[in-house]
Amino acid sequence: MSDYPSVILEQAVNQMASLPGVGRRTALRLVLHLLRQPEADVEAFSNAFTRLKKEVVYCRECHNISDTEICPICGSVRRDHATICVVENVQDVMSIENTGQYNGVYHVLGGVISPMEGVGPKDIEIDSLIERVAKGNVDEIILALPTTMEGDTTNFYLYRRLQNAGLEVKISQIARGVAVGNQLEYTDEITLGRSIVNRIEFKG
Repeated sequence: MSDYPSVILEQAVNQMASLPGVGRRTALRLVLHLLRQPEADVEAFSNAFTRLKKEVVYCRECHNISDTEICPICGSVRRDHATICVVENVQDVMSIENTGQYNGVYHVLGGVISPMEGVGPKDIEIDSLIERVAKGNVDEIILALPTTMEGDTTNFYLYRRLQNAGLEVKISQIARGVAVGNQLEYTDEITLGRSIVNRIEFKG
């Protein structure tokens, strides 16, 4: 017999509990909170996620999430398009933007090379980065990947790919003010900002 007085309630809790970091107790509390809200508010809540799935796209230049084919950063004439900051995910773009210390554009790989998890170079947006650089007008690539073994492996792979392609571009990486093993999204803005400003040349 179910612990819930309603099958519909149980289904809602199951869906909420499927979110990362949400346990069943928290899921129940959130669902009961929604149940107490006006129907219009719950519909607005639901519609926001439906629109998120249906209408949000990935920028065809940098692969950041966007409402349009070209994201506002790539489409801005005020940004330095000759400098590309390579990051693992969308959260990293948000973290760096919050520092206010960077005015270039981005390239979101969508992951890092991790043989243990079956993620290879073809599984992330590396080829599209090489294509962007090959078009010219890029002076510097900033490697801002996690300071982990997987991040370092991806840094080295990108460095070799750019070298082997004969592309004349400066390659730097964020300063190690970011502790080894840290994800960028969990690094405070001051430390992350200084790491961008004080970036160093990448030596493969």
